Amino acid sequence: MTIGSSMSSGYCSLDEDLEDCFFTAKTSFFRSAPSKGPAKSVTKAVEEKPEPPTVEEIKEKIEKYNAKVTNCLLMKLGDDGTYTGFIKVHLKLRRPVTVPAGIRPQSIYDALKEVNLADTTDRRTSFYLPLDAIKQLHISSTTTVSEVIQGLLKKFMVVDNPQKFALFKEMRKDGQVLLQKLPLTEFPLYLRLLAGPDTDVLSFVLKENETGEVEWDAFSIPELQNFLMILDKEEKDKIQQVKRKYEKFKQRLQQSLKEAGDKPG
Repeated sequence: MTIGSSMSSGYCSLDEDLEDCFFTAKTSFFRSAPSKGPAKSVTKAVEEKPEPPTVEEIKEKIEKYNAKVTNCLLMKLGDDGTYTGFIKVHLKLRRPVTVPAGIRPQSIYDALKEVNLADTTDRRTSFYLPLDAIKQLHISSTTTVSEVIQGLLKKFMVVDNPQKFALFKEMRKDGQVLLQKLPLTEFPLYLRLLAGPDTDVLSFVLKENETGEVEWDAFSIPELQNFLMILDKEEKDKIQQVKRKYEKFKQRLQQSLKEAGDKPG
């Protein structure tokens, strides 16, 4: 998997509409009232999993995909039936990430030799990644969501646990933005192939893995200390903003009172 960068702001069957990937719970969690009549025998149909696409089907879809590409980011089919292509991932992280402190930027040599600079020091620091940064990834059809997340973290030298992050697919339909968390075993390039190259139809977003509650046990002591320092700084900045705001109000009121007092009664 190769990674390029720029700055800016599941598994479905081949014939499946993307909106069908969203499900609505229609079954009540409450126990139904007992029926007065005799119990009826209900046979529930077993939902069959879609058959994986054949090489010919994949080849046909890649040809249709490449016909819509307006740049050089084409998909290529290999002799073994696998294929490669590009996806773009929007980084929308609202919390600071942990990175090694005091090390040089990664060189081309480091990237080629797969040198992990994070292992060269135990010092850590936290900072916010640019909101809505975009990373372009060159991946294979066998690359999973888990591998995409790990690759992104390695590119930024983020040493946080990959389980703290999740990859989402973002779709726009009827003016609405729909987000769906992808399982770690999903293949993002296959989803890209199904949706086509238009990122307005489908895009990928890396966000925090929200579980409803913050799992503080997953953070190390230095990470927690960095969070406290960041929160303390944000609190002080917010206090200063509020003070400046009301100081301006006070000056305007005093000026209005003075002008009113200077007017003849």
